Amino acid sequence: MKTVMIHGQSHKGSSYHIGRMLSDRVAPEEDIVEFFLPRDLNHFCLGCCRCLEDEKNCPFFDEKNTIEKAMKNAELLIFTTPTYCMRASAPMKSFIDLTFTYWLSHRPKPWMFRKKAVVISTAAGAGTGSAIKDITNCLFFWGLSHVQKIGFSVQARNWEEVAEKKKLKIEKAVDRTAKKLKKVKNPGIRLMTRLFFHIFRSYMNNEDLMESPLSNDYLYWKNMGWFEGKRPWNASS
Repeated sequence: MKTVMIHGQSHKGSSYHIGRMLSDRVAPEEDIVEFFLPRDLNHFCLGCCRCLEDEKNCPFFDEKNTIEKAMKNAELLIFTTPTYCMRASAPMKSFIDLTFTYWLSHRPKPWMFRKKAVVISTAAGAGTGSAIKDITNCLFFWGLSHVQKIGFSVQARNWEEVAEKKKLKIEKAVDRTAKKLKKVKNPGIRLMTRLFFHIFRSYMNNEDLMESPLSNDYLYWKNMGWFEGKRPWNASS
């Protein structure tokens, strides 16, 4: 399956190696596209809100658009991040900030709802759960329903130092995840995703928003036909 990997680090540590272990089990090399943060998106959100007017107004649109196009063409998204200070890495958090217009509360991408995703994080000690949650929370609000997690405390500074027994446990977890991914051909839409969509639909279906900074969000929803009964997860593209 076509796979896009977004790494929240530039070095190839334990999280990276687990991500590659998984991608190699589900896709041939020519179907894997990788992005490294901050190398491929080395910016923090400026809070200028120009993207609320038009996504192309973002000062970093070209780099973001390269990643977005790759994600749109993929069936599977794999996110890897080391656990830094009990959370996802700063470059990964910056990427999340720069994609906030993709969220259900603004202009969700119809093609995102049927994607599969895996979030991977490792730590020398504790914290993988909270690091993974930083990303899975974002993916939920992007509209993804099929998201799996792999988190390991590796008790090591790098992949070479990880004990062989630990690597065997990791391989088994990766094998289980790969099998699950292969079985799911057309991910269903979670009840919570539908619920939050309807919550934001109720909020957006208000012409008074035309006098607010969210006017283009309102027009986006209206032009998509989501006020009249169409749903993003039923879109063909």
